[in-house]
Amino acid sequence: MVNGQKSLELCGHSPDDRLPSPLTSPLLNDACSVRTDDEDEVRRKRFPTDRAYFIAKELLTTERTYLKDLEVITVSFQSAVGEDEATPDSLKSTVHSTFEPLHKFHAGFLKEVEQRLAMWEGRSNAHIKGDYQRIGDVMLKNLQGLKPLTANLHKQSEVLLELEKASRASRKLEGLCRDFELQKVCYVPLNVFILRPLHRLVHYKQILERLCKHYTATHVDFRDCRAALADVSEVVELLQGSLIKMENFQKLLELKKDLIGIDNLVVPGREFIRLGCLSKLSGKGLQQRMFFLFNDVILYTSRGMTTTNQFKVHGQLPLHGMKVRESEDEWGVPHAFTLVGERLSVVVAASSVKEMEKWMDDIKTAIEMAQTSNGTSSDLVTCNLTDNKCPEDSPAEVESEDDMAALPHAAPERPTPHRGNTMVHVCWHRNTSVSMVDFSIAVENQLSGNLLRKFKNSNGWQKLWVVFTNFSLFFYKSHQDDYPLASLPLLGYSVTVPSDTENIHKDYVFKLQFKSHVYYFRTESEYTFDRWMEVIRSATVPSSRARFLNNKESHLH
Repeated sequence: MVNGQKSLELCGHSPDDRLPSPLTSPLLNDACSVRTDDEDEVRRKRFPTDRAYFIAKELLTTERTYLKDLEVITVSFQSAVGEDEATPDSLKSTVHSTFEPLHKFHAGFLKEVEQRLAMWEGRSNAHIKGDYQRIGDVMLKNLQGLKPLTANLHKQSEVLLELEKASRASRKLEGLCRDFELQKVCYVPLNVFILRPLHRLVHYKQILERLCKHYTATHVDFRDCRAALADVSEVVELLQGSLIKMENFQKLLELKKDLIGIDNLVVPGREFIRLGCLSKLSGKGLQQRMFFLFNDVILYTSRGMTTTNQFKVHGQLPLHGMKVRESEDEWGVPHAFTLVGERLSVVVAASSVKEMEKWMDDIKTAIEMAQTSNGTSSDLVTCNLTDNKCPEDSPAEVESEDDMAALPHAAPERPTPHRGNTMVHVCWHRNTSVSMVDFSIAVENQLSGNLLRKFKNSNGWQKLWVVFTNFSLFFYKSHQDDYPLASLPLLGYSVTVPSDTENIHKDYVFKLQFKSHVYYFRTESEYTFDRWMEVIRSATVPSSRARFLNNKESHLH
């Protein structure tokens, strides 16, 4: 059990494999969650098939998820800190005044979208007039209604900063936030929820862009969609600089929780660039290590068998004066390259040519940035690097691929004191890396909706409500559930279309596979199929180049 959810592959099986996969558990196998093929066909014939309808439906499904995410702050988190004396009144007030008006507004917006879709689907007599097969008027009205709340959107960064400052000042509040993140309802890191309103505007912009592209200029809905797109684009443009800074700040705060043995990770001017697995060459051979690349320093760490699930920092390599060179021939190790620092050189090997290229590209770009900047680098590591008491390759810290699978079952009564399904852990177990560019793309590519799901060896299709966010699929029985029952991190997976030999014989099916794990998912239309493929590819095919130079340079602290 990870964070109140079952996490597939990472901790879904006991060492002797007696425990079933979380998605075949009774929780997700109730009769009420299964829809037959006949029902599916009847439903498809009854509802509209226009592409604009499915774009509008995406607005509906993602708005449902967004409102639930706002409630994590307005209901669950406010309840958790409301009675706590350690939480400053100013923080409680800022959270309340920032999120409550947004929640109230979006609850009304969702109701209007639901009513419009019901009319569009012909579940009232209004469709006879033909006036309601559009969504632009609803969006235009509500985006104009959202304008007075733009100040609340600017305050997201204030909430994030104030919460971090208050947590540093109070160990009790820090513990309270940590405990809250372990609750089932907090299915992604708390700070991610705080930034959701900024990301939601980007989603509105994307939906309106799709509608404008789909409609002809003479369509009844085109003018409203274009006006709504102009409105939301203006607000997104105003908030873009703040959003880029806050995403970086949020990522540094998240990484700080994952690491042991560092001081002052979060400092003005430091930018996160990439994290992931590399094998480090030492006297004992190649050892799996987790590397963290920033714009001024590289940290390398190992994952010890600790109760906190954190990564222990072993060393740091300042980027100023560093050189990087390929060294596969030199050491006889595939995909090897050397980081030549002023004080220390390290030989590492990536898991593939692609991974090596991504790391080398990002490191070279970061070195160039470090040469031209004034430099933010300071000593981060709390133990002396030459001190034998901080062993580089302690045998106790080398673990097998299956160790994490066994951990959750070792002490079922005791909750894990730290989230075990963060991106750092997923990268560790999938032996891959992810960049800040990938994170930025991931928050823009969010999706929710009903999918039919089938295992490789099962016959029937099971209906689930699925939310894609933070490189993972989260599974619910219905959109009304307050928390997911299981999750599937997608890094390392491939997404394809089933071959004829797999005997699926259904339309709009995509296949997810990682090693021997195979899942099939059915969507309701060509548009929905394309969208799921698009967002999942954004998580399974990470970026190869550090695009941050182009889109972030003007927004540095």
